[in-house]
Amino acid sequence: MANTTLQLDDSQSNTLPRMNIGIRWLPISLMAVGLIALFLLVLMMGSVKIPLSEIITVLIGGEASKSSWTTIILQVRLPKAITAVLAGAALGISGLMMQTFFRNPLAGPFILGISSGASLGVALVVLTAGTVGGVVIAGFGLMGDLALALAAGAGAGLTMLIVLLIAHQVRNSMTLLILGLMFGYFTSAIVSILLYFAVPERIQSYIRWTFGTFGGTTWSQIQIFAPLVLLGLIGAFALSKTLNALLLGETYARTMGLNVNRARISIIGITAILAGTVTAFCGPIGFIGIAVPHLCRTILGTSEHRSLVPATVLMGGIVALVAAIVAEMPGSQIILPLNAVTSIIGAPVVIWVILRRKNLTKSFAS
Repeated sequence: MANTTLQLDDSQSNTLPRMNIGIRWLPISLMAVGLIALFLLVLMMGSVKIPLSEIITVLIGGEASKSSWTTIILQVRLPKAITAVLAGAALGISGLMMQTFFRNPLAGPFILGISSGASLGVALVVLTAGTVGGVVIAGFGLMGDLALALAAGAGAGLTMLIVLLIAHQVRNSMTLLILGLMFGYFTSAIVSILLYFAVPERIQSYIRWTFGTFGGTTWSQIQIFAPLVLLGLIGAFALSKTLNALLLGETYARTMGLNVNRARISIIGITAILAGTVTAFCGPIGFIGIAVPHLCRTILGTSEHRSLVPATVLMGGIVALVAAIVAEMPGSQIILPLNAVTSIIGAPVVIWVILRRKNLTKSFAS
């Protein structure tokens, strides 16, 4: 990828302007209100429109005037809305940490090959079903979405371990970035080979998974999904000061007394947990992780992570909910591929940011 030219070296960090200090409470509060409004809107809209009063009644433990509405809200729309918020927050924070860590405005949560590893895990199960993959799934009695989530989680987890081992040995962030990209290309090549030899039905199943969805998680899966995402988000909040120090380069961070190697492992580990968990349960959701941090920097006018981290969590949830609403095509029975919707939303944002700033890297310390 040619975007490595956007990388700053440590010698430039001293020339960057000082970050604005202070938490931007007003825009963050407005984001929180917007998130709540969109959350309720997701519960209201769909093939069956449900009044807001009925939604609130069900959420506080009552029964809707129609029993079918209660079932739709609690078993279909509420899990989807919760999944969208958590997934958007996780991808947004992952993208923010990767952009700060590599000081590259085009870095995203999957830049280290986490998504490719998850895709390989799913491909091995779906495309080889009836052989080794099918025997393993049948042996554990796993079917459908749960099997895909476990396969993706296993692929993402294995990739995370490999990346962490490499990060422990490689001191240069740029080298780690290149190795992550090469690992992604390698796993993608294996998936392509599996696709070439797979039967059409299996190819269709795999392609359907790559479309991504927030509506495939059940309450039992959310019990696994939510704690992992929340654990990662708590870790990101705890790393706010560390991210501020790394923003101006590893040399500067060392002068501040930061253990750079430990910080590197922590950031990569948290990113892998967040991105891997989302990919496992929702599929490879693109562009949210790249676009959301830029939106937050532009809205807040700062690179202070004590403001950016909570704002990115909220904005990630907002963008994910908007994507979920658009994908549902309100008023019709058509459901668009989620990845297509996030790309339509995210790509213009990235293009706008690039055209708006002559030097993208300055936005990381303005």
